[in-house]
Amino acid sequence: MPNATMRAVRLDRAGGPDVLEIKTVPVPEPGPGEVRVRHLAIGLNFIDIYQRDGLYPLTYPTGLGLEAAGTVEAVGESVTRFAIGDRIAYANGPPGAYSEAHVVAEGRAVRLPDDIGFETAAAAMLKGMTAEYLVRRVFHVKQGDTIVVHAAAGGVGLILCQWAQSLGATVIGTVSSEAKAELARANGCEHVILYDREDVAARVREITGG
Repeated sequence: MPNATMRAVRLDRAGGPDVLEIKTVPVPEPGPGEVRVRHLAIGLNFIDIYQRDGLYPLTYPTGLGLEAAGTVEAVGESVTRFAIGDRIAYANGPPGAYSEAHVVAEGRAVRLPDDIGFETAAAAMLKGMTAEYLVRRVFHVKQGDTIVVHAAAGGVGLILCQWAQSLGATVIGTVSSEAKAELARANGCEHVILYDREDVAARVREITGG
């Protein structure tokens, strides 16, 4: 696709939202082991803010955004997992998902089943992998365990609570409001603690019998 261009968010320095600019840039070409994804949905995450404001430093100029979903429109040499036209989603960089297309390593992407929409995939990849890491690797949650999930009504929390409940664990969630408490209960929390009104440690001891 010689001389093709696309729109992309770029920043030349760290700062507030005002450092983000929509620019016309060349469409990137995939290298060995890489695919180019034409985006149909883009995920937004708190880590994007940390990278934008400099808490997590980037090398400038740079793009922003770590996850998206779309279709493969070009593949580099030695790519074996995907072909042009495949529906895929990816997460975890490199930054640049805030764009019409992006190049990522094939190992960072997954094929999307037909019954999972692009919007769902783009919203769930990074949060879902975080939930998997917590429930399977940080501590292997199993039937009969009791776990405490902070920010239980957040993106990671909602996935984590449903997952842990399905495994047979008792889930205690902490939230900041009654509305979030209701959401947490609907998504796997057997017990909910409002952390700005209750002593979390004392309530956990009470719920678990010490």
